[in-house]
Amino acid sequence: MSLSNRVALVTGAANGIGKAIALAMAEAGAQVVVADIDAAGAETVADAIRSGQRKALAVGADVGNLDQIDRMVHAAVAEFGRIDILVNNAGVTRRADIMDLTEADWDRIHRVNAKGVFFCLQRVAREMIPQRGGRVINIASVAGKGYAGASNVAYAASKGAVIGMTKLAALQLAKHDINVNAICPGVTRSALSDANLRTRARQEGVSVEEMERRRAEAIPLKRANDPEDIAAMAVFLASPGARNITGQSFNVDGGLIPD
Repeated sequence: MSLSNRVALVTGAANGIGKAIALAMAEAGAQVVVADIDAAGAETVADAIRSGQRKALAVGADVGNLDQIDRMVHAAVAEFGRIDILVNNAGVTRRADIMDLTEADWDRIHRVNAKGVFFCLQRVAREMIPQRGGRVINIASVAGKGYAGASNVAYAASKGAVIGMTKLAALQLAKHDINVNAICPGVTRSALSDANLRTRARQEGVSVEEMERRRAEAIPLKRANDPEDIAAMAVFLASPGARNITGQSFNVDGGLIPD
């Protein structure tokens, strides 16, 4: 599971799943580029990595903006000379019924969750191809596989797009020895999911504690993910042990969606 001498770029890494992945990659030996639209939050995570005697670079970047993606990648390569691992984690959503979604919701969600994932993948692949190798790990969701508790239909569509592009990108980049896989988290404790939980509790007229109990009860293993559960899978997919795995989408969900 060692990532010694590898360079990992993690988007949406200022908090939640992205932060856990950045810290886990560093713990496994990687040098980490911590990217987030929240530049100050990214710097805080980078400082935590440096305090553990690992190298880190914080970059403020909006992955829905191609110029900022290019600047992010340039900064990573200028600092570390290469990118071996990309974790496409940045994502947005909101809790909404199908009839309440607006065009603005659709555009905001797909701009980050689908467009951002693709163009980060494409831009980093331009660095990986001359290197003859790399790992791309896209953070999708069980929402993209039909999970009934998804925050909204537009979010589910964006994550389904991530799963689809993972499969085709894996086939087209395999000749360059670039592995492309996706992780599909289920219910995961994070600021984003907690906000959705509070919204749902308010809509159903119950306490947040009751809604959390119901959420856990619906999971076969009876527990939600911690961000570290997703990070552990990301580290494995980036590791030498996963060298022959590509084009797959792995559920980390306590059994919510049998595959």
